[in-house]
Amino acid sequence: MTRQPLILQDLRLPPGHSEAELLDQAARQAGLAAGAVASADCRIIRKSVDARRKGAIMLQYSVELFAGPPDIKGVAALMPTAGAVVSGRSGTLVRPVVAGAGPAGLMAALYLALAGKRPLLIEQGKPVEQRQADVARFWQTGQLDPFSNVQFGEGGAGTFSDGKLTTGIKDPRCRAILEEFALAGAPQEILYLAKPHIGTDHLRSAIRQIREKIIQNGGEVRFGCRLTGLQHQSGRLQAIGIEQLREDGSRESAELSANQLILAIGHSARDTFGWLAELPVDIEPKPFSIGVRIEHLQQVIDRAQYGAAAGQQNLPPAEYKLACHLTGGRSVYTFCMCPGGQVVASASEAGGVVTNGMSQFARDQVNANSALLVGVEPADFPEPGPLGGMHWQQQLERQAFLCGGGHFKAPAQRAGEFLRISHGRSRISEAVLQPTYLPGVTWCDLADCLPAFIRSSLIEALPLLDRKLPGFAADDAILTGLETRSSSPLRIRRASNLQASIAGLYPCGEGAGYAGGIMSAAADGLRCAESLLLQD
Repeated sequence: MTRQPLILQDLRLPPGHSEAELLDQAARQAGLAAGAVASADCRIIRKSVDARRKGAIMLQYSVELFAGPPDIKGVAALMPTAGAVVSGRSGTLVRPVVAGAGPAGLMAALYLALAGKRPLLIEQGKPVEQRQADVARFWQTGQLDPFSNVQFGEGGAGTFSDGKLTTGIKDPRCRAILEEFALAGAPQEILYLAKPHIGTDHLRSAIRQIREKIIQNGGEVRFGCRLTGLQHQSGRLQAIGIEQLREDGSRESAELSANQLILAIGHSARDTFGWLAELPVDIEPKPFSIGVRIEHLQQVIDRAQYGAAAGQQNLPPAEYKLACHLTGGRSVYTFCMCPGGQVVASASEAGGVVTNGMSQFARDQVNANSALLVGVEPADFPEPGPLGGMHWQQQLERQAFLCGGGHFKAPAQRAGEFLRISHGRSRISEAVLQPTYLPGVTWCDLADCLPAFIRSSLIEALPLLDRKLPGFAADDAILTGLETRSSSPLRIRRASNLQASIAGLYPCGEGAGYAGGIMSAAADGLRCAESLLLQD
């Protein structure tokens, strides 16, 4: 007879514990003798760090006893019965198109491929292998490829990030997405960690595997293929314009029949936003955030979060998530915190500086960083209209480029000086803590590139956040500017069937204003693919 798994919760052990200690505690809670539970009979289903008491840091587990390996099905677990999906309602012979190979586009294309719809996935950038080389060259030399960079290419902007697989949304699709990454070779621990992350290194590998799965299930992937326009008639999508990169470097324009397009273009597709705004598509400005990257030694963050337990075995590099509300009503918060990582150049246009953060899976580099952001509203935008926020981003990024002195160097300043300059008593000097941003930083006064109200908000917030995380506003913390692309500055409105005002057009993911991170974008991609099948 097959043994039924026994779920045990709230197993608590100190950092540095052994596997045998975990197994023995599980045995005791199950009413068994010490040593009665073997490793093969125990599977972790949840693991987290309880750091609420700095003098008593604990690791907390939930486990299954007498359980075999996890049953992992991935996105296929979400599929309806195959016959109902493949036939659809109308049995149209025009295959659906997905524009953009970020998390939203990849998951949408995978779902459609598994449904037998032979989707065409187009991406203006390059495959992740080539993109990685282009990004590395940019960081070393300042030579930017406008179609292959941190923002554009297979995997989207999240490819060069910490690879966080956490989200605030409560959606059953999230489990399927985690399983899909595990099937694609990601570490199995993402299935049970309270705060799973994949790291930029494992994410790149997983993306290649997901691409191959799309192709194996009848999908087609075209790189160097840029969406240039839409043709519509009587309020319905009829065709799309594309521009295909040829081997000789030239570009060939073409038109493809298409009555279903999932538009998963990402938050930096400014050329696409420009021509979309001229179509009968309802676009509205939305709030986003502006700020800097703040950088500390990882060991400083570990000590602040773990106290005397910092550095002990089994404790991951410490993270933080901070926020405060200012007297004027604005909010300042940290975002996309990267333990043991680096600040990265994320520009996608000539003459602009953009920062982001990135970590490998091991999170083993010397510094930690996160975005330090001030929320802004459409009323703050210097220019009205649906593209007002986008144009403001461009202006700020160009000013940061000038302050950095060109060659994509970023303006930077010590937190101590940033705070003291506001009172007129400091000098500009290099930081003791070494910045990780490449191709390098230029030490300057960040007031020269930050809007005045953003600067004053950060000055007010830093001491408040330091009370929550001691050392956060330390003199040698580095502020590197600017961070302008944490989310899309606009939203492409869609109806309850997830279509825009042009029928057959499905605005999707971060670029359309419906997600914020790898998981929520991927979930929205699945949601749009499901809706497309229902309308077919």
